[in-house]
Parts: sequence; C-alpha cells; structure tokens
Amino acid sequence: MCVIGISRCIAARLPHKTNMEAFLVSTGIVALAEMGDKTQLLSLVLAARYRKPVPIILGILIATLFNHGFAGALGGWITHVLGESLLRWILGLGFIAMAAWMLIPDKLDDAEQARPVKGALGILGTTIVAFFFAEMGDKTQIATVALAARFSDAVIAVVAGTTFGMMVANAPAVLLGDKFANKMPIGLVHKIAAGIFLVLGVLALLNIGG
Repeated sequence: MCVIGISRCIAARLPHKTNMEAFLVSTGIVALAEMGDKTQLLSLVLAARYRKPVPIILGILIATLFNHGFAGALGGWITHVLGESLLRWILGLGFIAMAAWMLIPDKLDDAEQARPVKGALGILGTTIVAFFFAEMGDKTQIATVALAARFSDAVIAVVAGTTFGMMVANAPAVLLGDKFANKMPIGLVHKIAAGIFLVLGVLALLNIGG
C-alpha cells in the first residue's frame, strides 16, 4: 500500500492523464517483475559483499536511468516505424510472452557477479557496470521497451515509472538483504505480474485502451 501511495503522489505531479497512467502501470509492473529477478539477486550479492548501501543504491539508480532511458527511447522510436496494426500485434503477443517469461525462475550467473573493489567510488562504479549489463536483455528492460511503445506519448513517464519500480524492489534488498528476500512470496508476486502482462497483451490485441 505504501508503494501505491508513493506512486500516486508522484504521478499526481504529472500534468497529463496519460502520463499518470503510464507512470503507475510502469511502476507496478516493474516492481513486481523485479522481485526475484537476477538484478535483484545481484543487489543482494553486492550488499553482502560490500556492506555499503549508499553507493550501491546510487549505482543501481544511475545504471537503471541509462538502461531504461535507452529502452524507452527504443520503444518510442518503434511506434514511428511500425504501422498501427503491426505494432498492436507485436505489443499484444509481446506482453503475453512476458507473462509466460514471468513464471520462469531467474538466477544470477557467476560471470555477472561483480569483482571485489576497494573504496566507495569503486563500489559505485562496479555497481553501475554490473547492473547495467545484467539488465541488458532482462525482462524489465524488455518490459520498458514494450511499455514505451504502448504509451508512446508518455515515454518519460514510462522511464520514470520503471526506474522507480526498480528502486522500490532493489533498495530494500540492499538495505535489508536476505531478510527482505526471504519474506517475499516470490511465486505469488510473479503470478500477479504475469497476470498484469497477460491483461495488457489481450487489451492490446483487442485494441482496447488506445
């Protein structure tokens, strides 16, 4: 409820209804999708290894802004290249595929775990690089592309929402570590996220909601 309240507070400052909808949907989807995702697992690894939450959280924020900014721009560009009918089918089937992907457990590869470094600046840099590349091709980045294409008039709101959703999921993981991860019903959360993606896919195929 706290997450929803904060999201509504931020969205209320956005001037257009489409922006508000884009922000709220993007925040909710990414926050749910990120639970148990490999980038959240990476957050836990970094937190356990370095025990300095401030540079880690800042690094996650910076990496997400760059990564999702690129994804949002790509999603917005796609809408100008593809025809409306083709885009509708791609988005619809894409969201449905994301729903199925959400039900597949994620894991962190050894190669994606950051190497030990010394000093806060080194931790910041390590987090930015590790998180940026771990997020490449990840479900939350793909979701950002799809959401930006879906809300092509509110790409900035989408990126703001997906970034906020990432921080909602990862900041507590960094601060609380395994205590946070162990108390989250990951399976249920992923099923809820899959349901949202499925609804978005069906609505896109039926051309409901613009």
